[in-house]
Amino acid sequence: MQSLGGRPNIFPYLLLLPALIITLVIVAWPLVETVRLSFTDAALKPTENFVGFANYEKIFSKKFPEVIGRTFYWMAISVSLKMIVGTMGAMLLNSRVPGRDFFRVLVMPPWIVPIAIGVFIWAWMYNGQFGMISGVAQYLHIIAGPYEFLGDRTGAFYSTIVTDIWIGTPMVTIYLLAAMQSISPDLHEAAWVDGAGRMYRFRRITLPLILPAIATMGLLSAIWTFNSFDIIWILTKGGPRDATTTMIIDTYKTAISRNKYGEGAARAVMIVIFLSSFAGFYFFMLKQFAKRSLAK
Repeated sequence: MQSLGGRPNIFPYLLLLPALIITLVIVAWPLVETVRLSFTDAALKPTENFVGFANYEKIFSKKFPEVIGRTFYWMAISVSLKMIVGTMGAMLLNSRVPGRDFFRVLVMPPWIVPIAIGVFIWAWMYNGQFGMISGVAQYLHIIAGPYEFLGDRTGAFYSTIVTDIWIGTPMVTIYLLAAMQSISPDLHEAAWVDGAGRMYRFRRITLPLILPAIATMGLLSAIWTFNSFDIIWILTKGGPRDATTTMIIDTYKTAISRNKYGEGAARAVMIVIFLSSFAGFYFFMLKQFAKRSLAK
């Protein structure tokens, strides 16, 4: 960048310098330090030794592959249902129905309420003795007696998914609603005049135009869900018997609970690699959408 006199103008770079320093201190340095620790046996001791790839070999020789599979399964179900329910909710909120503004406000509380408070409420509802879900199920004779949702491996796993969907769906709904409202009404009116039904208009007009928004929200939701810690930790702490232990929970237990910082750092590096692959896939999809738009 040059000034009018032909000399380099460094003023714009000076304006960017504070943001660059903050990024290096808050993001780059901790990431580099985590990678360094992953090659050591750092723990609660005054010294640390270089161990090469021993930490990575150790985590893959134990139950970590099972944890990886559980994490992706947990994320796939949660993100898929959030996108489906969020898309349906956005379609309903975008329709001309009485009380639409009221319903738009009503969808926000799960996202506005602090996550910890919302999760504690769900933990109360999951309780087998005095929880609402177990009580209603007994009243309707669906179950014969109290059922501890968080005390059973299968029940705990899917209960955390339901809670995560409840918390994450409003964001998906509002984001896709904004994308739908950016579509010109003339397109739908012209299709309606030609006799196109509601589902045909959605498949041929709405869905293709909001695909970039769906891809963006799908990636963000996948990252948030993959890194979801507070929901699982408050409800089950990774139990019972590691049924809800995902990669982020396993990393926390290893590094903080068992004070194995080197092994915990190796697990954190694996998380960064997976999330980076998500981002790479996202940018690839954006390029495909851009090429398709130019082709049209």
